[in-house]
Amino acid sequence: MIIENVLPEDYSEMLNLWENSVRATHHFITEEDIEFFKPIIIEQAFPAVTLKCIKNSSGLLVGFVGVDESKVEMLFISNAERGKGIGKTLLLYAIEHLDVTKVDVNEQNPSAVGFYEHMGFKVISRSPIDDMEKPFPILHMTL
Repeated sequence: MIIENVLPEDYSEMLNLWENSVRATHHFITEEDIEFFKPIIIEQAFPAVTLKCIKNSSGLLVGFVGVDESKVEMLFISNAERGKGIGKTLLLYAIEHLDVTKVDVNEQNPSAVGFYEHMGFKVISRSPIDDMEKPFPILHMTL
């Protein structure tokens, strides 16, 4: 798997992948929440982080990671591609090349919590709400 830089022209495809992944893994998020987050993600979140992606042999995005300083701010994999090592590849790249040591994870997404624990992260604290003050508990994890 080849890690590639993300270009602004990839943002629309990335937003579609984000929505696909969220619908498959974030069962606690409502339709209204998805619509609320979409413009924030494409207009504010994507431009604010270092983005890396993996594309399939057809050139379609299958996963991406966004890092700010030493923290994974986003890691999303196409639902059809989950379990194939894409998330692990992106996370290891972020750890080894982007100096990642921290991640915040939705507590209500046990598969993500388990993934990060498997990758060596430990919970150091918990917040009852997310950064947007929505009632989604966040686990703060570190290597």
